[in-house]
Amino acid sequence: MNYRELGNTGIKVSEVSFGTWAIGGAWGKTNDTESLRALEYAIDQGVNFFDTADVYGDGHSEELLAKATKGREDHIGIATKFCRKGDIFDPENYSYEMVRTYCEDSLRRLKREAIDLYQVHCPTTDILKDGQVFEVLDRLKEEGKIRHYGVSVETVEEGLLCLENPNVKSLQVIFNIFRQKPLEVLLPEAKKRGVGILVRLPLASGLLTGKYTIDHVFEEDDHRNFNEEGKSFNIGETFAGLGFKKGVELSNQLKWIAEGRHSMASAALRWILDQKEITCIIPGFKNQKQVADNLDAIHTKPFSLEEMKMLENFYHEKVKEYIKGPY
Repeated sequence: MNYRELGNTGIKVSEVSFGTWAIGGAWGKTNDTESLRALEYAIDQGVNFFDTADVYGDGHSEELLAKATKGREDHIGIATKFCRKGDIFDPENYSYEMVRTYCEDSLRRLKREAIDLYQVHCPTTDILKDGQVFEVLDRLKEEGKIRHYGVSVETVEEGLLCLENPNVKSLQVIFNIFRQKPLEVLLPEAKKRGVGILVRLPLASGLLTGKYTIDHVFEEDDHRNFNEEGKSFNIGETFAGLGFKKGVELSNQLKWIAEGRHSMASAALRWILDQKEITCIIPGFKNQKQVADNLDAIHTKPFSLEEMKMLENFYHEKVKEYIKGPY
C-alpha cells in the first residue's frame, strides 16, 4: 500500500481508501457478514482510512465500521459526515446544538472518542457563503470531539468557497475521467493551500468499470434506479450527471484504457491516482472481491503524457456538454 499525506494535517492515509455508502444502503441488497469480511480484508491489505456518513443506512455503515475497527482505533482513521439528516437549507441545521448532536450520535455509533475527519455533507452554497458552520466546527475541535474537518462539495465554486477558510483541511469531490473540471482550478488551489482531496464516485457509479449494457436494470432501492434525473439528491451523484445510457455509450469508447492494465476499472482509478493533487480515492464496495478489484489500481500501469492528453481531449470533446446540473 502507498500512503499520502492528508493536506497539512500530518495524517498519512492509504491512497486507495474506501467509502461505505454501498454497505450502508441505497445501492441494492447488502449483507453485513460480507461487508465486515470485506472491511477486514481491506484493513489486512493496508487500508487505514474509511469514509462514511450518518445517513448511510441511517448510521448503519458507521456501526459496521465500529465493529471492523474495534481495537484498532488508533491507526484506522474514519471520516464521517453530517447535515443531511436535517433540512440542508435551514441555517438552524448547522447550529452548534444540532451539529453537536449529530457529532455525538456518530461518535456513539462509531464507538470512538473523537472523529478523525468530520465533513459537512454537501451543504447548500448559501450555507458555505455564510460560514457560521465553520465556527461551530472550530468549537467542536476545541472540545476534542473532532480532530480535523472538511467539506464534501458538489461544485467547483463550493470547493473554492471552502478554501477561503484556513481551517478546512479537506475537500471531498466528484472526480473521474467523466468529471475533469476540478483539474482546472480547484485541485491546484487546494494543493497550494495544503488541503487534502478525497475523491468520491471515482468510477462514476460503476460506469467506468465497463461492465454495463444499456438494457441493465438496477434494483429498486439502488439510487441508480431512482436518482438518474436528480429527483432525490444532486444529479451529479448518480452516473456523474451523464445519465445511464449516455454514460454507457461513452464508457464503451474508453475500453482502450484497459489495454496493458488489470481492467478498465483499475485503469480509471489509476488515472485519478496519477494526479499529484489527490490524497486518496474512496470507491465503494459490497464484498471482498470488489475491494480486491479496486486495490488493483495500486499496481496498475500509470498513464503516459500522451494518454493523459487523449483523455483530456475526450472529456472536452465528447463528455462535457452532456453533464447535467452545476458542477
